[in-house]
Amino acid sequence: MIDLKQIRRDPDAARAALARRGDDAALDRVLELDARRRELLPELEGLQATQNRASEAIAEAKRAGEDASEAIAQMREVSAKVKALKADVAKVEEELEAALASVPNLPADDAPDEDTVLREWGEAGREGRDHLDLLGELVDMERGARTSGSRFAYLRGPLVLLELALVRWGIDVLMEHGFEPVVPPVLVREEALFGTGFLPDTEQQIYRLADDDLYLAGTSEVPLASMHAGEILGPGTLPRRYAGFSSCFRREAGAAGKDTRGIFRVHQFDKLEMFAFVEPGASAAEHERILSIEEQILQALEIPYRVVNIAVGDLGASAAKKYDLEAWLPGQGRFRELTSCSNTTDYQARRLNIRYRPEEGARPEFAHTLNGTAIAVGRTIIAIVENHQREDGTIAVPEVLHDYGAPPVIDPRTA
Repeated sequence: MIDLKQIRRDPDAARAALARRGDDAALDRVLELDARRRELLPELEGLQATQNRASEAIAEAKRAGEDASEAIAQMREVSAKVKALKADVAKVEEELEAALASVPNLPADDAPDEDTVLREWGEAGREGRDHLDLLGELVDMERGARTSGSRFAYLRGPLVLLELALVRWGIDVLMEHGFEPVVPPVLVREEALFGTGFLPDTEQQIYRLADDDLYLAGTSEVPLASMHAGEILGPGTLPRRYAGFSSCFRREAGAAGKDTRGIFRVHQFDKLEMFAFVEPGASAAEHERILSIEEQILQALEIPYRVVNIAVGDLGASAAKKYDLEAWLPGQGRFRELTSCSNTTDYQARRLNIRYRPEEGARPEFAHTLNGTAIAVGRTIIAIVENHQREDGTIAVPEVLHDYGAPPVIDPRTA
């Protein structure tokens, strides 16, 4: 949620920033409702002051043994006006809250108007067989579909060892960078999804339990952000960095006919996610730090990639700036998104009421939050398999994973 005071101070700047996203229409409604609320509040406060004076006059008259009927009648009239005005204020405040919640984050000044490739690493351009052709029944789509429907799969044999090695190695990498490992809940309440900006925005992508007020999280960003909801973090306790590992669930509504082959776009997948709470002045540097960790991981896995600064028009509601790391996939002959990282500034913290004290006795301020994918397991397996395929149909597994239980070579013919 954006800062209402900031909008009041400079509505033209906020409008111009949101216009870059093509989403400035809701701002006029916010300003209109805010003006109406500020108009009603002094009127209400004035009537309440009159009500208090009338109450005192009635009490004084009764103590003096005088007739208070006229004052009581006036009191009733004022009370009725106060009640009606309170209802008006409550209605306006409810509409204002809803309107404010619908406004996306203001984009960073250096978020581009068009996707911009910042750099490339590794030798892209290689062609080859795709992961499904290479792995055969090690990715069992047929039985997955029979059990759960389309876009589900069984990973089998050495791919399971590869996944476990990826996650365990990735956790070690993140711990070296000061991230605390966390296994968060995968079922979350509506407040957690609202707080991270996924509601109201991506309802069509979220699984909801029919008999409970719970949702399946599409990313551990959601429960990680809510770890400190409603808290005031003490002086010197930021930054706080968490590495969340969980299964994730997405309906992929609207993706019919898109990426239906293999495990690139599925309803259930595992992911190792970075999440950071930092002071406002540190969030831009933290964003670059998270990006550098993502690059470190892909370089260690010897996966060619490029870094893309994402256009403001493609940012999610909560992001002020976002980078994508796109891996080269020989089986598709193009770059595809593998990981991403976003600076959400104070947008999520305001919705979740996460604050910190800069120093003892100081007034609490809203923290900044950032998220970034360390390892999207399914897509990383695709990138490893396709980029490390060999002429004989075997796959050379990156050396960094060998000590974590991954087989040095995957041979689908003998698995």
